[in-house]
Amino acid sequence: MGDGDGDREWASPFQGIPGFCDNGAMSRLPAVIAPSILSADFARLGEEVTRVIAEGADWIHFDVMDNHYVPNLTIGPLLCEALRKHGITAPIDVHLMVSPVDAVAQMFAKAGASHISFHPEATQHVDRSLQAIRDAGCTAGLVFNPATPLDYLRYVMDKVDLVLLMSVNPGFGGQSFIPSALDKLREARQLIDAYMAAHPGRQVRLEIDGGVKVDNIGEIAAAGADTFVAGSAIFGARDYAATIRAMREAIARG
Repeated sequence: MGDGDGDREWASPFQGIPGFCDNGAMSRLPAVIAPSILSADFARLGEEVTRVIAEGADWIHFDVMDNHYVPNLTIGPLLCEALRKHGITAPIDVHLMVSPVDAVAQMFAKAGASHISFHPEATQHVDRSLQAIRDAGCTAGLVFNPATPLDYLRYVMDKVDLVLLMSVNPGFGGQSFIPSALDKLREARQLIDAYMAAHPGRQVRLEIDGGVKVDNIGEIAAAGADTFVAGSAIFGARDYAATIRAMREAIARG
């Protein structure tokens, strides 16, 4: 807005703060692509995970469903432990769609999970559940359904390492991306950036899950995401490396 000071040199209040550009915008964390094994061939899961990591994926994403919090039943900590024994060393990103949360989170931590996220509606004590995950040696995240507001973050951001936004309703793979998730990403990006500006050295990732594909990942990245879960878009492709490469190119353009 013009106020008669047009010739005055403007000094960014963010100068010198780690993670910020000179114009005050957050420098984005390196993009992470996390294929969801929900779309993999479970008869060859060890081989599938080894291949997708070798062909460019960063994390492996687990969608854990209990047929209680969501209307589907999927995988448990034994599979996480089995992949570690198979030799998988890449970070394992566990999205818990279960209620209650705490006991299952601890089982996954012991089984070798790296990151564990849960839905705030699924636990009675959000702060306690986040701290318990961190105490178990994992990073902790909160997951927000399409219609769940981000208000929880204002009270527990000091214990959150990852914010995961659902761009589909949880429970099933292969759904289409909900466009309103883009506005929610922008809102979450602002909250995270403000927190990181006030707490230099803290890094909080912004993850998106649901309907992420090569043709929309650039727009999703432009809205603020830095971590991308993709299931059928990767495991349904013949060439994992080409698909992941195309995703990274789209992210860079976004």
